[in-house]
Amino acid sequence: VQLQASGGGLVQAGGSLRLSCAASGRIFSNYNMGWFRQAPGKEREFVSAVSWSGGKTTYADSAKGRFTISRDNAKNTVYLQMNSLKPEDSGVYYCAGVHGYDSSGYVRPRDYNSWGQGTLVTVSS
Repeated sequence: VQLQASGGGLVQAGGSLRLSCAASGRIFSNYNMGWFRQAPGKEREFVSAVSWSGGKTTYADSAKGRFTISRDNAKNTVYLQMNSLKPEDSGVYYCAGVHGYDSSGYVRPRDYNSWGQGTLVTVSS
């Protein structure tokens, strides 16, 4: 599956952004999806994941209570709603996909075999 992330931008601390990841090429509804982020000089880290059914979600501790992952299989799109943003949320956000059992337990970058190109999020203080 080919993935295209969008929705990043510059926002003040406390603001919100909604990232989108559009998929094409394969049956999107068979893919478990995840969002990762990478700040300069740091490793790529897990943010959130959603199972292919949409019924299961997982969040990093840093995202719990502020971010919401969702998907619309009819639109071949997964979303990440980010509220109450903090400067430490800044980075390039990547969406990723993996075909498998209906699970939101894929939390490592190496779990995924399809990646989007990333979208930059900058949160100013």
